[in-house]
Amino acid sequence: MTDATQPRDHAPGDNLHDDTDDVPNSSSLEQNVKSKATWLRLFFILVFAFLYFVSRVVLFAVVLLQFFWLLFNGVINEPLRALGQSLATYTYQIVRFLTFNTNVRPFPFDTPWPPSMAIEDAPADADRKD
Repeated sequence: MTDATQPRDHAPGDNLHDDTDDVPNSSSLEQNVKSKATWLRLFFILVFAFLYFVSRVVLFAVVLLQFFWLLFNGVINEPLRALGQSLATYTYQIVRFLTFNTNVRPFPFDTPWPPSMAIEDAPADADRKD
């Protein structure tokens, strides 16, 4: 989205004593209601809210599978760990979009699926206290 197509920000300006910014005028409101970008953003909010819910369910399944893998095999399943990392990154990207911290739409629209980056933490086996 370009600056020209984005809806006007209704936050008060830098001048705290200027009361004209506190109340949007009717033409500004009408312009925002008729803005295609505003309604398109709502559509993507709904789509990503659904994808957020699905990602949380899948992430919980990964957590359970990882726990049972550890329980029965005594080691961490690295592919599941990598999937958990990429799901966590994807969920973070969705939250940033939903909270208006970015206009970049996560996978499958503007960005590819997040890679499962190397985890900077020590290996999970080092955390275990036997």
